[in-house]
This record gives sequence, C-alpha cells and structure tokens, in this order.
Amino acid sequence: MRLFGIAGRSGSGKTTLLEKLLPRLTGRGLRVSVLKHTHHDFDIDRPGKDSFRHREAGASEVLLAGGARWVLMNELRGCPEPTLAEYVAHFSPCDLVLVEGFKQEAIAKLEVYRLANGTPPLWPENPHIVAVAADVSLALPAHLVHLDLNDVDAIAGFILDTVHLGGEKHAVLR
Repeated sequence: MRLFGIAGRSGSGKTTLLEKLLPRLTGRGLRVSVLKHTHHDFDIDRPGKDSFRHREAGASEVLLAGGARWVLMNELRGCPEPTLAEYVAHFSPCDLVLVEGFKQEAIAKLEVYRLANGTPPLWPENPHIVAVAADVSLALPAHLVHLDLNDVDAIAGFILDTVHLGGEKHAVLR
C-alpha cells in the first residue's frame, strides 16, 4: 500500500478535495482507502443500540457486520493512540491510502491552502509537504509544486506520480 497525505488547516477544503479525487483515482482502476484523523472526540454509535451497550459494558472491540458494510470499533480505554502504521495495518489490501491529518508523519503530503481562510500555510514549518494546492497563485520555494486547487485531474496525476502509480500498468490488489 502506498500512502499519501492531504494536509491543511480546518476549513481549507481537504474533505471536498478528497471527494473529488476519489472518483478520479478509483476510475483508473485503483483501490483507494482513506484514513481520516481527528482531534475531536467522536462516536459513530448511538446510545441504546446493542453495539453501544456492548462497548459500555466493557468490550474492547465491537464489530458490526451487515450485507452492505462492516465496521470495527476499538475502545482505547486509556491506552496510547495507535501510530499511523498501526492504523494502516487494519486496512484490507489496496493500492493507495489517502491520509487526512497526521500532519507531522513522515509521508509525502499535499497542503490544501485557501488565502480566504485567513490562516497561515503549513508548508514553511512542515518538511513533508511536497506540493500546495491553492485557489490563488503563490510564491513557493523551488522544492514545492504549486497546483491549482480546482484542477483535480492534475492533483490526481501528481499524487499518482509521487507514489509511483502514475505511469505503470497497475494490477489492483484484491
């Protein structure tokens, strides 16, 4: 599995870009997964449901299985958060994992930047950012690639070239 990161400040459009990238990447016959990191507490379960009650009663993991999808919920219960590598190890085989978040991890990243967001860019302080997709023209150092945030095909091509999936005839992993 190849990893590529999508980074940016809150409200920059990371999720919107991923929504547009995924059909272009999967349309090329690639199997693509997404790992989204959040700093917010979250729960995909609902109080009163069986799975919620099982977790509340102390289960370490609860796997919900159905004909259309399955989900594995893991309770950390005070244990340290897993590393990026430990999270990725849970994925089924795929060609590419797009990682949203994990800003400091040592994987190549594209920064989504919007001037109107009013926040400073990440790239000056983050050596893992290899490109910036912006909705404005930017003066970037020579080692960074500037991409038009609205040119999703160019962004997809850049990602595939960066992770060496661009020019080769690729067999999809199943």
